[in-house]
Amino acid sequence: MSAPTAPRPTLSTTATLPSSTTTTAATAAGRRTRLLDWRVRFAVLSVVWGFSFLLIKVGTEAYAPFQVALGRVLFGALALLAVLLVRREKLPRGLRTWGHLSVAALLLNTLPFSLFAYAELSIPSTLAGICNATSPLWGMALSMVALSEDRPTRRRFAGLGLGFLGVLIVLGAWQGFAGVDARGTALALLASLCYPIGWIYVRRTLSGAPGSPVALTGGQLMVSTLQLSLVSVLFTAAPTSFPLWPTLSVIALGALGTGMALRMQYGLVTEVGPTTAQMVTYFIPVIATAAGVLVLGEQLHWNTPVGAAIVLAGAALSQTRPGARKPV
Repeated sequence: MSAPTAPRPTLSTTATLPSSTTTTAATAAGRRTRLLDWRVRFAVLSVVWGFSFLLIKVGTEAYAPFQVALGRVLFGALALLAVLLVRREKLPRGLRTWGHLSVAALLLNTLPFSLFAYAELSIPSTLAGICNATSPLWGMALSMVALSEDRPTRRRFAGLGLGFLGVLIVLGAWQGFAGVDARGTALALLASLCYPIGWIYVRRTLSGAPGSPVALTGGQLMVSTLQLSLVSVLFTAAPTSFPLWPTLSVIALGALGTGMALRMQYGLVTEVGPTTAQMVTYFIPVIATAAGVLVLGEQLHWNTPVGAAIVLAGAALSQTRPGARKPV
């Protein structure tokens, strides 16, 4: 599951944010969201994004994966468009901006949302949430190559190695990956890889785009809605019924987890800074695991929490930056 102002492509969440280029709009957004202490909003955001994997699982019980992804971006777009309407802000303008938003939508929404939905047809939501936690590891590996300011260091290499060791522990490598659905796990890991690729693209192409982060994200989700609408028409049959809980899950996944949660994240970044706000990434797999076990009754073996803790430790280590040298 990833900060709107000056984002680092090495961090991502189940929801994605284009980079902010309008400081005034971001500051105003932060002021409006300070009615609640930032720690409360941080906790709420962690829970919302942590429960996203449970909501995906419930949604796929009645709808095709592409339809779950479509509902997610549709209701997310509607939520953000409502915010823009209240704030009387306009969507981004310019064919160039919309062209970049189309690619960003594909990489940050359409592909990963669909891949996670397909993955959860065969793997538990707990495993999907832990796979999502590998996104910072993929991002750091890619940024070392694609972004000149992210140079390899021993600490980062150690973090990458530790993180992927944690993945092997989660998957039970010493048992020959017995009991793990290889296809579903691969899809979830591929979905996690999409986020940093998308962030690198956003950082290179949209860092100077006009518009508030809400407007850019709203436009991005609108484009993703069009993309998934086309895919759903071509590859899935229209649902014949709308069961209550799967339908509510998809609505909540979009309106809360993909729409309003992003709005909450903007305020957190403005108030406490991107480093603190992005720490939500490390709480998502913990909450996803707890939700899957307590609500869905998914099984939990010792290697899952142990491996997940190692993944998170590796992700945190890989993103540390060396301090500036003191003058002699």
